Amino acid sequence: MEVSVRPFTAEPGFTEDFCAVRDFLVRLNADEVRTPGFLWARWEWAFALPFQDTTALDRIGVWEQDGHVVGLATYEQGLGDAWLVVDPDHRDLLSAMVDHAVDRLSADGRVRILVPDDDAELAGHAAARGLVRAEDGEPNALLDLTSDLHYVLPDGYRTVSLADDWDLRAFHRLLHRGFGHAGEPDYGESELAWRLRSTASPSQRADLQVLVQSREGAYGAFCGVWLWPGSAYAMVEPVCSDPAAAAGARARPCSRPCGGRATWARRWRTSARLRRSTRARFPAGSGGPGGHRLG
Repeated sequence: MEVSVRPFTAEPGFTEDFCAVRDFLVRLNADEVRTPGFLWARWEWAFALPFQDTTALDRIGVWEQDGHVVGLATYEQGLGDAWLVVDPDHRDLLSAMVDHAVDRLSADGRVRILVPDDDAELAGHAAARGLVRAEDGEPNALLDLTSDLHYVLPDGYRTVSLADDWDLRAFHRLLHRGFGHAGEPDYGESELAWRLRSTASPSQRADLQVLVQSREGAYGAFCGVWLWPGSAYAMVEPVCSDPAAAAGARARPCSRPCGGRATWARRWRTSARLRRSTRARFPAGSGGPGGHRLG
């Protein structure tokens, strides 16, 4: 059956179209992790956060065959950066997907496409449209977790999860400070509402969203884990700690098993396989696909 392309729905949220793409990403990585830089969890979390430009969703391209998604050209937060994901049996679509990214996912005539460093074919299609290799990119670590997983906690801390009783304001403060923002966050109703929504997307498991809590009840660190039922891999995102808590912590052993970041980070230093994607962009001053200088 022929492959057809259509726009993604313009309706924001966890729609039927959202689920169709998510299921494609699950299926694509079921037997091996083919797209570590764009797993189903990244797609879902983008829709759970308030940073996504929901006015341009219908500029996302979806390729289908016999009712099943086989290709995706998308942005994450907003236009100007593009990710291309394709079924390995349909790599002949790559040229059309690059064209779609250039024509539909650009911002002010410019787009950057993430190209895995080991994908010469995609790099060739990007070059054919006039894009050049940029200096920046995205590294992803693939960790083979084969040993018994235990963690080490700072003295006076314990772990809780979002399946337990948890404090939304304290959680909001932790992620605010853990991602480089000084002082106190905005505790307004709308800010707390989007933070709560970010923890409640359709496939998140509350018991895998783990917090480190002090004796006084303050949160010192957070590790989010995304695991699809029956799959042999998980995505760890986000991971952060309050700088003040980290600075004063003293480590001690803990006997509880852990699927969190501490052990994984230790193994990262010894056994991680890095998969890097580099951005392909139009040359500086080219003005994008039309070749006109901007500004």
